[in-house]
Formats: sequence, structure tokens, C-alpha cells
Amino acid sequence: MRETVAALRRFDGPDLHTPVVMAVSGPKSQALALEVADGVTFVLGPDTDRVETTTLVRDFPGDRDLELGQHVAAVGDGVAPFMAPPDLDTAALRAADSLVILPSDPAAAAEEIQRRREEIGFSYFVIGADFADTLAPAVAKLAGQ
Repeated sequence: MRETVAALRRFDGPDLHTPVVMAVSGPKSQALALEVADGVTFVLGPDTDRVETTTLVRDFPGDRDLELGQHVAAVGDGVAPFMAPPDLDTAALRAADSLVILPSDPAAAAEEIQRRREEIGFSYFVIGADFADTLAPAVAKLAGQ
């Protein structure tokens, strides 16, 4: 990964900077992200709850100003097919207070996204295209915030 990012920087040249986002989990990937990435997204399992996620993000080492992202695999009762297995149990996610799910109500989703920004420090969210229409009002509400 280090060599790939170095090659990208050479391709960019002195006038361009292609942002690099890395998915991180353990200490080795976190250390590499601190060295070469512009942003990180945290690998969260379906049973990783809000407390564990908050701890993971807050304990992320480093003093660089990196973008912190989170993938959202489910919205309401729907599951993004490329982000999670189709048999992912959305009721179990809600019961576990997992952050890989958002409510399907746009107002509630906007409130939860804002909460995650303020309490945990996430700066962006990756959400499956299947949910673009559902969450468009939430995006509009949060635009510019």
C-alpha cells in the first residue's frame, strides 16, 4: 500500500493531490494510514456497538488532521448488497446499537448522522446507492454543516 500511494504521488506531480482513504482496523493498518492516507474509514462488524465504535475512533492515534469516515451498510430494513451480506439482520443491528445502520426516516437519519459527527468525530459517511433517494432529504438538511 505504501508503494502504491508513493506511485500515485509521483503520478500526481507537484500540482495535484489525489486523496487516499484507507479502511483500518488493527494497529498496523492504522499506523500505515497515519503515514500515507488523507482519510480513514473504520472497519466495523455488525456486532460492534456505539461504545466500541466511539472508543475505536477516539483511540485512533496520531496528530494529523485526517478525515474520519464510516460505512453504513443498512438503512431501515434495507441492506446495501455490496457492503454487507444479504442476510444481515437489521433488527439485530438496531438492538445492538450498531452504527452500520441508519434509520430510514430522513429526519431521524440526519439527527443520527449529526450525533455521530459531534459525539464520535466522523466527518463523512459512505452509504449505498440503493438508499440515495431515501436519504436525499437528510443530505439536503445536513448540506453545509
